[in-house]
Order: sequence, then C-alpha cells, then structure tokens
Amino acid sequence: MDQFVSTFTNKIDAKGRVSVPATFRAVLAREGGEGIFCYPSLDSDALDAGGNRLVKTIDDLLQSIAPYSDERDQLSTALYGESEILKLDKDGRTMLPKRLREFSGITDKVTFVGLGDKFQVWQPEKFEIHRAKAREKVKELRKLFGAGNRHQGGSERGQE
Repeated sequence: MDQFVSTFTNKIDAKGRVSVPATFRAVLAREGGEGIFCYPSLDSDALDAGGNRLVKTIDDLLQSIAPYSDERDQLSTALYGESEILKLDKDGRTMLPKRLREFSGITDKVTFVGLGDKFQVWQPEKFEIHRAKAREKVKELRKLFGAGNRHQGGSERGQE
C-alpha cells in the first residue's frame, strides 16, 4: 500500500529520537525521498509530514497561485520556509527539531497519524481531542451523505 494509514504512538528516547512507524518508512522509501519533509500544520497544533508526494502536492498548489503574489509568497514561507527535512537513522529513528516540538507541544511521546498522501505528528493528548472533534464532524457529514444517497437511491429505484 502506498498510503500513510493508521495511528501509532511512540516514546521519544533520552537522546530525543523517535522511531517512525515501519509502515510509514516503507511508504517514504517507495517515494524515494531524502528523508521526511515536515512543517508546522497550517490549521492545527500538529506537524504535517510526508515524502515526495507531499512536496509535489505543495509544488502544484503553489504553481496554481500567481507568481510573485503576496499569497504565493506567504504560502511558500509557511510551507517551505518553516519546513525541515528529517533524516532517518539505520534503525528508523529521527530527531524532531526543538522548534517543531515547541510548536506542536511534543515532549516525551509522539502520535503519528496517517492521512493518505501525508501524515501528521501530534502530541498524544492533543491528538485525542482532535480525534474526538473529527469523529463528531464525521457523524454530521455522514448524515448529509446518507441523505444524498437515500435521495439518489429513491430516484434510481423509481427509474427501474
């Protein structure tokens, strides 16, 4: 599978290293990157991370904005200027820079959350709050999807 999936919580060791989940490392390896591209999330107290696919997505987004515009410069600053390339050691561990740990509130544990083309890195308790909010939002969205499906299903049955 070429997607970042599942959720893992790992401890940060005494030297400040954290083990990146093996399934995430496998996806990164297939993408052929130099490490983990990581930056402060634009909309949460987490870190967004990934490999070459994430960088290409960002490049495509930036290309869709007028060159030399304030919007493009600001987004480039937030996505590239604030980013770090995290190296993995032979045991699959990386060091999270102090600046990124402080932004996200990460201290002694890290939660890795797969989001398909990218993953996020969270302080575990903050992630649990985020997960609860996401589940509530999905319940609301599911009702909307269900209403749309019932409507479509009814019209399809009527056409049979």
